Order: sequence, then C-alpha cells, then structure tokens
Amino acid sequence: MATILPPDSDEPALPETPSRPPSPLSFVDYRYFWLARFTAVMATIAMVVVIGYQLYDTARTDYGMSIKEASFQLGLLGLFQFVPLALLTPVAGWVADRFERRSVAIFSNLIDLAIAAALGWFTWTDALTLPLLFSLAALHGVARVFSGPAMSAIAPNIVPPAVLPRAIAMSSIAWQSASVIGPAAGGLIYAAHPTSVYIFAGVLLAVSAFTISRVRPVLPPQAEVRRHPLREMADGLQFTWRERFLLGTITLDLFAVILSGATAMLPVYARDILQTGPEGLGFLRAAPAVGAAVVALGLAWRPIERNVGVKMLWAVAVFGLATMAFGLSTNLFLSLAMLALLGAADMFSVFVRGTLIQLNTPDHMRGRVSAVSGLAISASNELGEMRAGSMAAALGPVAAVVVGGAAAVGVTALWAWLFPELRRARTFEPQFKQTG
Repeated sequence: MATILPPDSDEPALPETPSRPPSPLSFVDYRYFWLARFTAVMATIAMVVVIGYQLYDTARTDYGMSIKEASFQLGLLGLFQFVPLALLTPVAGWVADRFERRSVAIFSNLIDLAIAAALGWFTWTDALTLPLLFSLAALHGVARVFSGPAMSAIAPNIVPPAVLPRAIAMSSIAWQSASVIGPAAGGLIYAAHPTSVYIFAGVLLAVSAFTISRVRPVLPPQAEVRRHPLREMADGLQFTWRERFLLGTITLDLFAVILSGATAMLPVYARDILQTGPEGLGFLRAAPAVGAAVVALGLAWRPIERNVGVKMLWAVAVFGLATMAFGLSTNLFLSLAMLALLGAADMFSVFVRGTLIQLNTPDHMRGRVSAVSGLAISASNELGEMRAGSMAAALGPVAAVVVGGAAAVGVTALWAWLFPELRRARTFEPQFKQTG
C-alpha cells in the first residue's frame, strides 16, 4: 500500500489502514428498526407456538383424535398459513416497492394485534374450535406476507452499504433472540394463565408498531418507467429465475426445509413422546433459536467472508443430520441439543442467502425479490409442516422427522451438483451480472 508523506517531513508516514465500518446500532433509525423487529418476532412466534399447541390439544381432547390424526391437523395448520402467502406474495412485494414501507409494516403489525385480541377472547371464553384456529392462522399468514418484504427492504435504506452485512447479521440476532425468548415465554405464560399469552403478544405488537413509526420515512424508490402492476409483480420472479446463483440459493433452502422441517411435530414430541407439556414445548421451540442466536452473534462480530457457498452447503447438510438425530431421540436434553445444532446450521444458510440477496438486488426491486425469498422461506416452513403432518399420519411422527432429515442431506448433495455456482462462490461479491 502506498505511504503518505506529511508536509515538511523527511520521514515516511505509516501506511494507511482501512477503518472498520461502524456498528449498525450507531444509527438511530437502525436502533428503532432493530427493536421493532425484535418485539414483533417475539410476539408472533409466541402466538404461533401456542396456536399449534392449542390446536393439537383441542384435536386430541375435544375431538377425540388419535396422535396420528391430530398430527395431520398440525400439517393442515401449516397449509392454512401457506395459502395466503402463496396467493399474496407478488402483491406484497409490489406494495413494498410502491408504498411507504414503514406504513406497510405498521399495518401488518395491527392485523396481528387484532388476531391476538381475538385469540385471547376465545381462549378466555373457552370457545376455541379447529375451524376458528385455522381461520385465524390464515389471517396471520396474510399479516406475515406483507410484513416480511417491507421490513427486509427498509434496512438497506437506513444504513450505508458497507455496514449492511453487519446490519443483516444484527437483524438476525433480533430475530433469533426473539425466537428464543418468545417460545419459552409463550409456553410458560400459557401454562400459568392461557389468556395472558395473547395480552403479552398484543403489547409487544403495539410497541413494534410504535418503534417502526419512529424510523425516518422510507419512500418507494423511483423507477425509470412505471408499468402495469401485474407486470411489475412478475419482474421479481423473472429476476430471481434468470440469476442461477440466487435461484440455487433460494431453492436449496426451500426444498431442504420442506423435506426436513420438524417444527410441526414439536407439539407431538412435547405432549406424547417427551411428555413435557406446554412448558417443554416452549423450550423445544426456543432451542433452534438458541443455536441460531449464538451463530448470529459470531457473524455480527466477525462475518464470514471466504468460501461462503461451500459453507452454506455444509450447513444445510448438518441441518439434515441434526434433524434425524432429534427425530430418534427420546431424551429431552439430547433433543434440545440437536434442535440447537440444527438452528445454528440454519443460521449460516440464512445469513449467506440474506446478504447475497440484499447486496445483489437493485433497490427498486428489493421489495419484490425479498417477497420471492420470503415466499420460499414461508413455503419451506408451512409446506414442510404439511409434509411432516401428512407423513406422520401415515408413518408416525418419528419416521416423518427422520426420513425428512435424510432427504435434506440428499437435496444438499443434489444441489451441489445441479448448481456448481454455489460451490464456486468464494465471497459475497456479485456472482452474476445484474439484469434487473
């Protein structure tokens, strides 16, 4: 590196050293954004955990279903949450690119707040039924589909590009730490007083709506030419389809989690296999987030920079192996450890994919491409629950989890062959020529 000579000096100065980018938390807008994300995720995950337990318990107790029959109802719960995501994702991405993004996120929080109020009332009056739980779960899916693209598109607008990788890692910390606290708190509060968990969630959602309102306005970017809304909705899908690296990254996570998702079976393990009740379900649901939060902290402190593609592939393979081990376990502590391991492995994949998408997508398309990525994530989770519930109805819950984990390992090997771009990715630098 060249040295700089100060005026009137015969001695060479020390070489300049590049300064480390500042922490994202040094930006006040990002602090509000981080807190809004943390509180919203804590609230919604606490609600989702309790809804799953209430649905399974209602099916077993009030409807007299067997373990296999009630497990299938959990699969249907995932399907009911996925349908609005599948139908509305193109609309949600377009909305995030055409309207003020904070307003979209606030509106989504208010929908979830209304859901929390309804669930609290029906729990208090002991009026829960399976159709009611399915309907409110579908409405929750509507709130999520609009919240995800809007929140994802806000972050790149409130921090400099050099800070964005750390901002994404710290946003993951918000998500994962909330995913640790939310399920554990939800399970414990529900066990103590069922209705109170929805009061807890409602307060957090109100805090989230207020804090995101404190972020400076994030106006939609000005595109050179505005086209028909349906045409603009299709642009995000076309952009992702054309870029093989993004396509391979997104679909790897999609199919691996569809095949290996064990989340839907956690109420079964808590109630009938490990016999830990709703308190244990909270800890089981929080365990993956514990592992993910540890990895997210490490990535925020020292983000990975080399061989990102290979590391992502290995992480997905470990995710599948840990899922298999969890499925076979009948010991609570071993089960918690395997769930923490699969959460840590999943965090690597999420970090790599999220960083690549944000750094390689034009701002005027970020909402739509984030919506495509969000659809893949949601599809993998909700359709994974449907797959697990259906397979559990036929083979039993243990076989459903173990076979799914093995399938995830197979998908990883197949994608490494189908998309050699993933293996060759060395850094987060653009892996393709932007065409959108």
